[in-house]
Amino acid sequence: MPAARTGRVSPRRLAPFAVIVVVGIVIVAMGWHRQLSLETLVRHRAVLDDFVTAHYGVALAAFVAVYIAAVSLSIPGAVFLTISGGVLFGVIVGGAAAVVAATAGATVIFLIARSAFSQYVLRRAGPRLAKIADGFCAHAFSYLLFLRLVPVFPFFLVNLAPALVGVRVTTFIAATALGVIPATLVFASVGAGLDSVIHAQAAMYEACVAAGGAGCRLDFNPAAALTPQLIGALVALGLLALIPVAVKRAFPRKVAADHAPGACGPRESA
Repeated sequence: MPAARTGRVSPRRLAPFAVIVVVGIVIVAMGWHRQLSLETLVRHRAVLDDFVTAHYGVALAAFVAVYIAAVSLSIPGAVFLTISGGVLFGVIVGGAAAVVAATAGATVIFLIARSAFSQYVLRRAGPRLAKIADGFCAHAFSYLLFLRLVPVFPFFLVNLAPALVGVRVTTFIAATALGVIPATLVFASVGAGLDSVIHAQAAMYEACVAAGGAGCRLDFNPAAALTPQLIGALVALGLLALIPVAVKRAFPRKVAADHAPGACGPRESA
C-alpha cells in the first residue's frame, strides 16, 4: 500500500531531506562552515574585490548560490554572508541579494520537509497537536511574519515548523521575504560600513602573525550589531504582525464572514 495510506513516511520523499541532513552534518563535522567568517573575508578581500569588479554578475550569482546552499543546509553563517553582501555589493544590491537568497534557501528546505513529513505528522497528530496546527494555519502569515521579524527564533526551525503543518508555499514565501527584510538591511548596512573595522582588525591580525602569536584571530562579532534598540524595534514590528490575529479573536463573527481560505493546503483523509 502507498505510504500515504498506511501513515508511514515515504522513503522516496524522505530521501531528499536525508541528503540535506547528511551533507549539513558532514560540512559542520569537517569544520568547512568556519570558512564563513570575517577572517576569511579579510584574507581574500583583495581577490574578491577584483573578481567583483571584473565579473560583477557572476560574482553576484555566486554569492546568491552560496547563500541559498548555506540556508538550505541549515549551516551557521547567514549573518556573516549578509554582512559580506554589504561589504562586496553595497547595502541595496547586497541586501536585496541576501533577501532573495534567504527566501529561496528557506523555501527549498521548507518544500523538502513538507513533502517528507507533513502528511505523516498530521495523520499522527493527537487532538491537541491537531488543534495547534489548525490555529497556526488560521493565522499562518501573521505568525510566520512574527517569527521572522523577531531575532530570537532559529531560522532553520522557522523553516521546518510551518512545513510540518502544511502551510501553503505562497504564504510561506511571502511571509519569509517580508520578514527577513529589516534585519537583512541592518546587517548589510553594517557590512557596507565595515571597511574601517576590517582594516583595523586586519592590521592587528597581521601584526600578531608577524610576531609569531599562536592565537591570532579576528574578533569582530556580527551579533554586536543586534543592539537592544534594534531588537526592541524588531520585536515591535513582530507584534504589529500579530494585530490581525488579535482582531480576529476580538471580533470572530465579523472576521469569519470575510475570512479568506486557509493558509494551509488541503489535507488528505486517513
